[in-house]
Amino acid sequence: MTTTNGTTRRVGLATCAALPDLDDDRPVIGALVERGVDAEPVVWDDPDVDWSAYDLVVVRSTWDYSPRRDEFVAWARSVPAIANPADVIAWNTDKGYLRVLETAGVPVIPTIWLDPARHLSKRAVHTRMPAFGDFVVKPVVSAGAKDAGRYQPVSAQSRALAIQHAVGLLDGGRAVMIQPYMTSVDTAGETCLVYIDGTLRHAVRKSALLTGPSRDDDAPFLREQMEPARATDAQVEVATRALEVAAADLGRTDPFLYARVDLVTRDDGTPVVIELELTEPSLWLQHAGDAGTLDAFADAIVDRLA
Repeated sequence: MTTTNGTTRRVGLATCAALPDLDDDRPVIGALVERGVDAEPVVWDDPDVDWSAYDLVVVRSTWDYSPRRDEFVAWARSVPAIANPADVIAWNTDKGYLRVLETAGVPVIPTIWLDPARHLSKRAVHTRMPAFGDFVVKPVVSAGAKDAGRYQPVSAQSRALAIQHAVGLLDGGRAVMIQPYMTSVDTAGETCLVYIDGTLRHAVRKSALLTGPSRDDDAPFLREQMEPARATDAQVEVATRALEVAAADLGRTDPFLYARVDLVTRDDGTPVVIELELTEPSLWLQHAGDAGTLDAFADAIVDRLA
């Protein structure tokens, strides 16, 4: 894409140091080149990058941001042109947005919220954990199931590990979520609906990631197993409503460049939102079934260069 003064437009695809060449987004580079746009992966926290050299920065595999969320949001605000925009990133990188969705009537997983500012004792944390059914402990700011664990209340050992997990996060200054484990994940998995420029492009089914306590390793994310899926009308209705509520809360009238709505199912069959991904979701282009999603993504990026 050449401007009137003969220069070629440049797009930076923001990623993390662990994935300097991107993950499953590499085909986007070729699709943009076909449209006359220079595109390249760029590590978001590389101090040597001149972000003003890009006409647009598209956030992609920045999956190591969660321990440094404030730094990541500040970076997003410093980039002259970024998609999704910095206000969306700030809103979406704290899963407190689930409260906004719930207040607006969007079905979400019921959540117990623990604030590190309250300096809760181990006993206080213990009393807030479910007495029945498996449950999940995870930080409010996280990516790719990192620092999340699944626990069983009937096991004293498992419950002790859950308390240790939650207290460790709180002591580190990280807010904590406690949620019931949705058993449908073990049989049906999560259904993830991928939107490009406001249009549903495809869906994938993701298998269960959490089988036990939180892992203590340096991996910035957990590898996911997924396969193509077909979204039901009920799932589309919930996902559409979630995106509408998010847009309204952010005061947006134009569609998000990309969005992914991850859903699980209650025992009564109702789809509920487990996550609304507007920051750096995997779009799983390889599971789209054809090149339509890739083309739509490249076209939407080009439109934002106009």
